Order: sequence, then C-alpha cells, then structure tokens
Amino acid sequence: MMAGPLHGANVFANGIRQHYLRYGGKGRAVILIPGITSPAITWGFVAERLAKDHDVYVIDARGRGLSSTGPDLDYGLDAMAADVVELAKVLKLEKPALLGHSMGARVAVRAVAGDKSAFSRAVLVDPPVSGPGRRPYPSKLEWYVDSIRLAVKGIDAEGMRAFCPTWTDEQRALRAEWLHTCFEPAIVTAFEDFHKDDIFPSVPSLSLPAMLMVAGRGGVITQQDVDEFRALKPDIEVVRVENAGHMIPWDDFDGFFDALGNFLVR
Repeated sequence: MMAGPLHGANVFANGIRQHYLRYGGKGRAVILIPGITSPAITWGFVAERLAKDHDVYVIDARGRGLSSTGPDLDYGLDAMAADVVELAKVLKLEKPALLGHSMGARVAVRAVAGDKSAFSRAVLVDPPVSGPGRRPYPSKLEWYVDSIRLAVKGIDAEGMRAFCPTWTDEQRALRAEWLHTCFEPAIVTAFEDFHKDDIFPSVPSLSLPAMLMVAGRGGVITQQDVDEFRALKPDIEVVRVENAGHMIPWDDFDGFFDALGNFLVR
C-alpha cells in the first residue's frame, strides 16, 4: 500500500488555483509535471519512491484534478509553463528540479525557456515532438476523449481495461476514479498543441543539466528526434528504457528509476 502524500494543498499562482500533492519533504525540491490526462494522484506511486531523497511536488495541471478548470481558461503550453514558474515562486522553492512526463515534459521545456534562472535541472520523459511539419503523435485523440466521456458517466477498473490493458487493477481503478476531472476542452487543446506548438525551438534555452528519457517501445521519440535534441543541446543526457511503452513507470517501474539514476541529486 502507498503511504500517501505528506499533504495536498491549493495555492493561487498565475491567476488560478493550483493544486499539488507533496511527498517526502527532504532533499532537493522536485516539481513533477504529469501528462495530458494524469491528475497528480495517479503519479503517487512514482512520487513515493522519489520522496526517499527529494521534496516532491506533484501538480494538477490546469483543467485536471483539483486545479482550476472551466471554459474560460487558456489551456495552451505557454499558460501551463507559466503556471509552473509561478507555482515555484509562490511556494518559495529554491531552484527546484523539473520532472515532466509526456505533455508535462513539454511544459518543463517551455517553463525553463520562460525563466532560465528558476530551475536547477530538468528530466524530460518521452515528450511528444510532433510539431508543425513533423510526423503525427502516435496516439489518437479519440483514445483520450472516449475514456474521459466514459469516466464522466462513471467507469470502474474493469471498464478502464480496454484503454489500459497492461496496468494493474489498482492503477486502472485510480485512473477510473480521477479521469473525470480532466476537462475535455483542455485535453483537446493540449493534444492539438502536440502538432501545432513545436518545442524544439525552446530546447537551446535549456541552459541547465537536462535528461531525455526515451521509451524503447513508445514510438514517441525516434533516433532522429534524439539527434535533433543533441544538435540543439549537445550536453543533454539521453537514456532509454527499452522494455517500456510511453507510460514508462507503469510499464517498467524499476527501469524508470534505473534510467533516472542519481541525476536529480548530482
């Protein structure tokens, strides 16, 4: 059983309510930014492991979980990046590290570009790089929208099996419980931004230690993409989790942490 977070809290930052879960409390502060349809609580099993050595803040991105939502908000990448910058300021975190997965990795890149002095290092876990003129993101929008609509009506772990067949019953149950908090227009905007908003022009702004973690079976990051990252940031550390799909710690929990190594404590 998971021990659970130290606490959850809401703060007002960047003009919205931002909700986060805090784990650990000792060591370097780490802001964990989940992916497109992952409220903070669904990353608790990863945060607990990180919390052995870190002060971990897992955030609900706007339009997800317990953070502000609704039709009047901007759900673009720059808005989410500004949320992270302002959250760190409000919480008075001293140059926290960023660890972002998928959409969250895109947010991390843009957050560092927005304030180069605010953060100490960044881990980019399988970020979508399907910007204008590039190949499409391998997942389809319908996968997200269909599962959200079922969750809004009420779905259980077994009903979630069709969308997440390799996950444990506990993981599927947690997703079924929280997926309804993902505001559909926010998800659609983020997905469309995968194709409209190219993060590569922001990569040279990563003037801090950075790691790119690639899923060996994800299909999101190709070798060509790795080469482009390295051309734009020659010192980026690239690691692969060969036996994992895009949801790396769900597919290979130990492999995720083996790849991460001591990067966050150097």
